Amino acid sequence: MKSSRIVAQEQYIRSRENPFFKGLIEGHDASRNQAPNGKISRSTSDIIDTRHKKLDSSLEDSVSDILLEPFVRSSPETWSKIAKTTSFSFQSNQSDLSFDMSKINSTKESSLWFLEATEKCNILPDLKSPTIEKSYSINRRKTTLSKIPLPQSAASFYNGFSPQMEIVESCEGIDRLNLYLKARKHDVSLGVPGKFLHAVLGQDTFGVGSIASTIMYAFYLHITDESDLLCTVPVINMKRADLNSHAELKWLLDSCQIDQSSLIFIDEIDLSYYDLFGSLKLVVINGHRLPMRQEALKEAVVEIFNCRKGESIYPWVETVTIGEDCSWCSLVAEKFALTSPKILAGQRFSRILLAGILVDTGNLTSVQCTSKDKYMSTLLINGAGRFGCSGLYQILRYKMYDVSDLKVVDILRKDFKKWATVGKPESAASRSIVSHIGMSSIGISVGQLLAHENTSTQEIKYFQQLEKVRLLMIVSGYYGPEKNFKREILVSAESVELMKNLLTFFNSNASQFPLKVLHRPGLVKEMRAFEVDKITSRKTIERLLEEFGGSSKANGVGLVPD
Repeated sequence: MKSSRIVAQEQYIRSRENPFFKGLIEGHDASRNQAPNGKISRSTSDIIDTRHKKLDSSLEDSVSDILLEPFVRSSPETWSKIAKTTSFSFQSNQSDLSFDMSKINSTKESSLWFLEATEKCNILPDLKSPTIEKSYSINRRKTTLSKIPLPQSAASFYNGFSPQMEIVESCEGIDRLNLYLKARKHDVSLGVPGKFLHAVLGQDTFGVGSIASTIMYAFYLHITDESDLLCTVPVINMKRADLNSHAELKWLLDSCQIDQSSLIFIDEIDLSYYDLFGSLKLVVINGHRLPMRQEALKEAVVEIFNCRKGESIYPWVETVTIGEDCSWCSLVAEKFALTSPKILAGQRFSRILLAGILVDTGNLTSVQCTSKDKYMSTLLINGAGRFGCSGLYQILRYKMYDVSDLKVVDILRKDFKKWATVGKPESAASRSIVSHIGMSSIGISVGQLLAHENTSTQEIKYFQQLEKVRLLMIVSGYYGPEKNFKREILVSAESVELMKNLLTFFNSNASQFPLKVLHRPGLVKEMRAFEVDKITSRKTIERLLEEFGGSSKANGVGLVPD
């Protein structure tokens, strides 16, 4: 479906005596005829003579009742209900509206979520442009935003607080993106016959900007590719299970209506298989080299997108895009703006790119924010919707640190690193012993973590066994009631003997790592909790762990080969 601009000359009426506004205020309009059954069957051509728009006759009474009810001034019951459910103090712009569902019969309720209105815009005869068709659907919100202190905005004033349902306009760009993702995953499942696997692979970081730029740059390469020899696929460099630990990513993908089942994660594709048969071509995005754990595939790299000036790159790579210290998503948005700018008009399509820019630049306030970031965010501002840029950024930041809906295992996996430790062999004929130590960073206190579930200690042990680490250190950093930063650690060892060795090591480094014992009920012998008496960075704790295990930093985050 192709979209086009509609240019129409309209008469601007400033007076509020316009019958249309009067009808909205009083709850009726004498200039229109309404069917007795309450269905909307009128045309907006009575409002603006130069446009002819129709609402689909399939709209049911339930839509009319819900959407038009707030404008009916003649009903005291309606106003009393609104007064009870709506506060005009503006303390929270996201209070949930409650609807009296008893007034909606079962037939209306069952069909409410399947309603779809179609808007057909007929242009003026003298303008040679195609007819535009837009579809709207009514969806129930999957998550509530009432807990998030969103900034005040004009949209919240005029549109009211966050409802339990929303009217969603179709987005051609997202529809094309989902069809592309679904088709490419089908090709991968068949082994990509007769083509090269052209995989776009980002760094092993789980930020919004990294995931968004990987998906969108792969789509850009697909729509600009003129050959039939490449199967361009975005590969998310994280395990699918890790997505559950990142509520901000899940919310963004849901909000943009991107089909998550069509995405391909690193644990769902064997890139080495394609490399073995010489059919792999890699695009490294947001870095000058592949992550350490994928370094064996470096000879398959054919393009590097967004690396810093002066960084050493693979000498055989000819296609290199030097970044400008701006957000990754700004560079991708610029690509679309220069080739197919119309696709950026869709709200959900532009939202995923805008979200990456806002998170990378701290809502355009960080010192790393460039003029290109500001320009592209202005171009993509439709993606913010009713939240505004500040509201969209606030939602993402809140969900980034909100772990109330996560399990203990997902909290620990959210920011997890692992190192390999090589021990001495037991005999001359035996191999060296390779074990692992890990560190999870959390944004809540140790007490909150242990109280998160009834079986928190068992879940910690389960995560330790799942990641095959003999020593797990959980590093907590949070702000207390007095707004002062606190650092706590919880250590879980595979044996009591290993815990004793670690405590001895801590005592020998007490000057740079002073600890105070935290007595927490329910801890087993292999677990200890401490409060760090002075502000200590996570880098310092990592270095101490390396010294304790005599380890060298292993291949990246999450997965470490033996």
